[in-house]
Amino acid sequence: MDGNTHIWLAALLGFALGSVPFGLILTRAAGLGDVRDIGSGSIGATNVLRTGNKGLAAATVLLDAAKGVVPVLVAAHFWPGTQGIAAVAAVAGHCFTPWLKLKGGKGFATAAGVLLALAWPLMLICAGIWALTLAVSRISSVSSMTTVVAAPLVAWGLGYSAVIWPLIAIAVIVLFQHRANIGRLMRGEEPKVGQKK
Repeated sequence: MDGNTHIWLAALLGFALGSVPFGLILTRAAGLGDVRDIGSGSIGATNVLRTGNKGLAAATVLLDAAKGVVPVLVAAHFWPGTQGIAAVAAVAGHCFTPWLKLKGGKGFATAAGVLLALAWPLMLICAGIWALTLAVSRISSVSSMTTVVAAPLVAWGLGYSAVIWPLIAIAVIVLFQHRANIGRLMRGEEPKVGQKK
């Protein structure tokens, strides 16, 4: 197979795995209804947490992150050089799930998963940025957006040149998915962690 075929395979794998709506599947299986009917309407872990089930929220984080880890590792093994394509596609699949009329989550957990698979030292630093920002702001969306914006800058500073452009693309997707949050932040209406939306 030629290089273009490898790129398409990596993109399709990433998008297909990324599009599995674990947050929705888990909440329905637990008898909690449709998670899209509460809070932000997202299928991500932050919104799953609004059901009051911390275990389901934790499981959603892990599974959404795995959606990023698996395609990147598979692409690296079978089609070296296409990891960045698989990474961006996984986040896009999560955010624009075809099974849910192109509506999905905010993309942060899956972005964290691809970052772990692309460059784990970079992931550790970004985890620190996320934790510090959350501790200071107490706003989940602020910590998520700050981290994805910082990721390509940190990658550049540490010399991970191969992942800079994929991380920029992922940051654009995640910021787009947070556009409603940005509006609420500007109006001073964005809820803090533990506060009802």
